[in-house]
Amino acid sequence: MELVDYVSTFICVAPDSAAVGGTVPAAEGTVASAMYEMLSSAPPYTYRSSDVIFTVWADRNDVPAETRPEVWPTFFQGPHACLRSSDLGKKFGWGIHADADGRLAVYALGTPEYAALAAGFSRDGSPVKVTRAFRSGR
Repeated sequence: MELVDYVSTFICVAPDSAAVGGTVPAAEGTVASAMYEMLSSAPPYTYRSSDVIFTVWADRNDVPAETRPEVWPTFFQGPHACLRSSDLGKKFGWGIHADADGRLAVYALGTPEYAALAAGFSRDGSPVKVTRAFRSGR
């Protein structure tokens, strides 16, 4: 796993977010819309954070699919923003859960699943570390 991957962690919506529920990012071509599309179109707990961050970057930079395995290690040699900085949790009301294997699922603010994870418990009752998306302002 790469340094951007989370394990048994729930990233809650940022404390300064105006979101009251999960909203699908409407602006096509944004990082948030690409992340949401990737996570919501696949079965929950398919991708790791590193998969999402790399794939969104590669898609936005037109990196050919056949060269992506070669580019992956070079990409992760430098620093990268983690999912706590994503607009999914800062603006759009989505919490992001990483299971024990580091695989992700998104949960809308205000749902029972979000509430359970924010209270520190996964679907199977095991504990999860709870953190928050970064604030938009200081």
